[in-house]
Amino acid sequence: MTFKPSTTVAASPARTLPRRIIAASWKPAMFAVLLWLASAAGEIPVPGTPVPITLQTLVVMMAGLMLPWRQAGAAVAAYLAAGAIGLPVFAGGASTMALVGPTAGFLVGFLPGAIMIALLRGEANLTSPLAAAISAARYLFAALVGGVAVVYAFGFLIQSALTGVPLNVVALASMGFVAGDAVKAVVAALAATGLSKLGR
Repeated sequence: MTFKPSTTVAASPARTLPRRIIAASWKPAMFAVLLWLASAAGEIPVPGTPVPITLQTLVVMMAGLMLPWRQAGAAVAAYLAAGAIGLPVFAGGASTMALVGPTAGFLVGFLPGAIMIALLRGEANLTSPLAAAISAARYLFAALVGGVAVVYAFGFLIQSALTGVPLNVVALASMGFVAGDAVKAVVAALAATGLSKLGR
């Protein structure tokens, strides 16, 4: 009996490792860039608070809803690291000093917020209209908890500590942001559910 040598050569670990790294990192990199673009697109000042309105929380919500928790966290961590080393990626072209200013808590809160969203959202079930509606509701809940409750908890506490303004005053002045981000959570939940359907 004659055995012929196999012509199939197993892929070298040295060749597959770069591919795995690229596959695991391009989405976090994309969302990190989107966070920068959301701040670069402009900001809307709000009377009574030093924190402007941007689209960053929407991007944080989408990252948490579209990526596994490690990748969502990596996207936000990369964005924060870019600002920490001096790149002008925060609102108004700010960089390092924004991480010790009134907006610091909100920026820091993006990281646990995105991770919380990714952990809470579950998998999209689009097998029927009812299942899709339940998935969208679950996505909305995750976005509200991580993208609003967690982010604002960090934002209020750190802003109050840094400015000396009482916590209740900081919270009251930020109610306009909370309402706006609740609307963003609805948009993010619907968009993520729709994109999940397209990806099938």
